[in-house]
Amino acid sequence: MKAIHVIGAGVEGQEGFSQRALDLIGNADLLMGGARQLDLFPEFSGETFVIGDNHGQVIERIGKAAGSVVVLASGDPLFFGIGRDLLRNLPEAELEFVPNATSVQYAFAKIRVPWDDAIFVSVHGRGLVGAIDQIVAHDKIAVLTDEIHTPQVVARELVERGRDGYRVYLCEDLGSANERILQTDVRGLLEIEAAPLNVLILIKEYEAGGDGALPGIGIPDEDFAAVKKLMTREEIRAISLAKLRLRHDMILWDVGAGSGTVSIEADHLLPNGRIFAVERNAQSLDFLKKNLNTFRSRNVTIVAEEAPSCFEDLPDPDRVFVGGSGGHLWDILESVDGRLPSGGRVVLNAVTLDTLTSASEFFENSGYQLEVVTVNIAKTMPLTDYKVFEAFSPVFVVTAVKD
Repeated sequence: MKAIHVIGAGVEGQEGFSQRALDLIGNADLLMGGARQLDLFPEFSGETFVIGDNHGQVIERIGKAAGSVVVLASGDPLFFGIGRDLLRNLPEAELEFVPNATSVQYAFAKIRVPWDDAIFVSVHGRGLVGAIDQIVAHDKIAVLTDEIHTPQVVARELVERGRDGYRVYLCEDLGSANERILQTDVRGLLEIEAAPLNVLILIKEYEAGGDGALPGIGIPDEDFAAVKKLMTREEIRAISLAKLRLRHDMILWDVGAGSGTVSIEADHLLPNGRIFAVERNAQSLDFLKKNLNTFRSRNVTIVAEEAPSCFEDLPDPDRVFVGGSGGHLWDILESVDGRLPSGGRVVLNAVTLDTLTSASEFFENSGYQLEVVTVNIAKTMPLTDYKVFEAFSPVFVVTAVKD
């Protein structure tokens, strides 16, 4: 049986290898690795092979090898490394992995921060959107960037989403003479040209004076940044969320999200789900980004486009909340109907009889089970000599279940 040893190279050069790893390398017939890793063994007398971006060539060369093969990888070969490709394409019994400390472990050690509660994100060939989704969903993140998705690009996307409340450590050229570790914040990262070899660590910083508790249902209206008369009020949000009947892993579209009040409260009901907050108005988007950052919302993605044309880029919803339609209600509901599964729910807040009539007509003609609740709210006003009630305009909460 062919012996293929996949050995991790640490950040400290040859001194970081165990004696067993050095013995395996010394006895190898074929030594494979990146150029920097092969340079650690200038006296190796066997055949060498430089690993590039095409791992298919590596698999092919190993297949032709007659003797012992050693593959050098960075850190732990099974941590965002070549090990995954080798396991997919070679007999598992022929492979032995000898891990080393990863650059991520080294980086956390240098900044003196425990890393057992961190999550790890790589943008190497994986795209930016999914990586940012993971970042904003967690409190401590190590990011492996590449030459396209640089730390600056990551920071720009976080700022664009209004999710810049992180302490940042940029760890460059670790283990080399040029090693540099900078502490900054997300906006500060926009001004830094990072070295190509880097580990980016982000640690969430909460609002000053906050108790760290997650908000529940019924966040006071005054806690949100918004045009108050245009937001979904506290009591209406509670009823609407109850009518949605959210389950922890669902996908929710919040159409006409405004300042994000419904998305933010739904976020804590969907710990394993995803929320897409669709909003086109520039002022509302500013409020939305600020509120998502304030309330540390994890699973909300902003869709700054017009409905329903943007729906084709979203995953199919389990639930849809319609807080505003921008005059395109019928088109929105037709598009939702084409994507919503049987048993899916749409909850719509109508403040005019025109909207109520149009929505009711659509759902009845489309075979939905329909319920309309009229909500009349009157609240006492604070800081007054007499407790009088201020009445608000009625809201029609429309719930439609697809058969």
